[in-house]
Amino acid sequence: MGHFASTFERLHTSIYHTSEQASNAVAKAIANAIISCNAQGKPCVLGLATGSTPKGVYTELIRMHKEEGLSFKNVITFNLDEYYPIQPDALQSYVRFMNEYLFNHIDIPKAHIHIPDGTLAKDQIQDFCKAYEAQIDALGGLDLQLLGIGRTGHIGFNEPGSRLDSETRLITLDHVTKVDAASDFFGEENVPRTAITMGVGTIFKSKKIILMAWGEGKAHVIKKTVEGPVTDAIPATFLQNHGNVTVILDDASSAELTRIKTPWLIGSVYWDVNTRKKAVVWLCGKVDKPILKLTDRDYNENGLSELVAAHGPAYNINIEVFNLLQKTITGWPGGKPHADDTHRPERAKPFPKKVLIFSPHPDDDIISMGGTFIRLVDQGHEVHVAYQTSGNIAVFDDDVIRFADFATDFNGFLNLGNEDLSAVYQNVTKAIKNKKPGEIDTPQVMKIKGLIRRGEAKATCRYVGIPDANAHFLDMPFYETGLVKKNPLGRADIDLIKNLLQELQPQQIFAAGDLSDPHGTHRVCLKAILTALQELKDEPWMQDCYVWLYRGAWQEWEIDQIEMAVPISPVELMRKRRGIFKHQSQKDAPMFPGADPREFWQRAEDRNRTTAKHYDDLGLPEYEAIEAFVKWDGSTIV
Repeated sequence: MGHFASTFERLHTSIYHTSEQASNAVAKAIANAIISCNAQGKPCVLGLATGSTPKGVYTELIRMHKEEGLSFKNVITFNLDEYYPIQPDALQSYVRFMNEYLFNHIDIPKAHIHIPDGTLAKDQIQDFCKAYEAQIDALGGLDLQLLGIGRTGHIGFNEPGSRLDSETRLITLDHVTKVDAASDFFGEENVPRTAITMGVGTIFKSKKIILMAWGEGKAHVIKKTVEGPVTDAIPATFLQNHGNVTVILDDASSAELTRIKTPWLIGSVYWDVNTRKKAVVWLCGKVDKPILKLTDRDYNENGLSELVAAHGPAYNINIEVFNLLQKTITGWPGGKPHADDTHRPERAKPFPKKVLIFSPHPDDDIISMGGTFIRLVDQGHEVHVAYQTSGNIAVFDDDVIRFADFATDFNGFLNLGNEDLSAVYQNVTKAIKNKKPGEIDTPQVMKIKGLIRRGEAKATCRYVGIPDANAHFLDMPFYETGLVKKNPLGRADIDLIKNLLQELQPQQIFAAGDLSDPHGTHRVCLKAILTALQELKDEPWMQDCYVWLYRGAWQEWEIDQIEMAVPISPVELMRKRRGIFKHQSQKDAPMFPGADPREFWQRAEDRNRTTAKHYDDLGLPEYEAIEAFVKWDGSTIV
């Protein structure tokens, strides 16, 4: 989708369906800039960014270099920022990032690469920053600057409060930025307090700027950046004062923009059933009324007169949307036997069903859909869980020592006379003691961490009531790096999913559609599932298999998107909480909490209660909590 002329948008904005399509468009723009500069007989000066956002861009540039002959010999690069202090070979170093994701795979001369130096003495930094600015100025400024955006609206490490005319300098990292970086450094206490960054003024010297954002987690700050007033509280809004900025988004990051969320406020829209539902739910929130109390006047005074003209009066629209939402509610997530299922989310037959729940990490099943998991088992379905990754990097070192110590003592208690376990304890204790923050674990330590997560997952399954044989541990290879950085999804990963699907041939599948987990594991896991399902689409069992997507600890589906809402009683909510508690290594203070200070069980309960309250506010039945699902339409590969 190209630029949409909107009175609300203050920056030229293009939206693509997926982040992959958006990344390819950005890579094409960079390639065009390089080719244009070459034609003018001058070097192309690029400002580059790090983080998860530009990875797909760099992947496509590497492909273009290798397959289409795109050369970087006449390209000069300046990176936005670098942590300080940090060694260039550190796991979190942006020097290492750029080498691994781009520079090692293209023909750019080493002398053309410029990245802020994290090894300088403190008294050298000011001169270095002035020289960095001078080098950019001497080349006539940057031809093209790539930017990601932080949740605080920072660009580079220009935190809230940065000035429009700021130059390359040493800055102190904002608390939110440090929290966001904590998982990369295996703990907030290990994140450097400072960083060297290009200034907003430096960025503004670029002839062209491309700001990129992917995923639901960036939607709110993108709305403020693109549609809000210019303020130093959100440094990205300064870009509104630059003459040549393009914002490139995927569907998820564009979700809060007016043209996407409330397009009827901009102009005429096609009032299909989904748009009608979206508008009515929005209007209820705007005027603080339940659906069946909305009047023609409410519609007309809030930009929805066209809807009333096309489908009114209000009473008719209200009844239609009320019924649509009411039909999403079911206490029978596997289908209600011997019932008319014409208007139910799930089929009555077959009953019982063979159900397969995919869980990206060993606790996503119980956190995200624990109430539904419990209900499916209680109602007699054959439920299986496939744990896609080991989750081993999210276990604290002291838990490993505790389990190794237990194994040693248990061995002694049984008087087995086997000294091997004592040696294991000595080995893991020594390895952990000598490990630097963020350093990869030894295979033995990784194995124990994986076993800890596996044991917790089994405990949850036993608590819910399914046999050990119904818990499938796939340990997908892409994850098993021992690092936050994972390998790309490969054939072996997809085949693991395909083989399990062929073996079980389920009638119902649940998968994580929550794509805002900070390190992208959910996104990769879902892509593996959907790719496998696409490849199996002609199998006879697939002709009668429904795929439901849940969301987890990071967010929930919007009310107008929900296609199955499963009410959770107070007793079931408590059972769900106890199931989450079986994951002891993630209790109290998980390794990767993200920016949310709440524990996972608190996030889950708050989210489920909030969904129930939304239904209640719309005039639908009042429940303690609700878990929500969207049916996969068989098309989108993330």
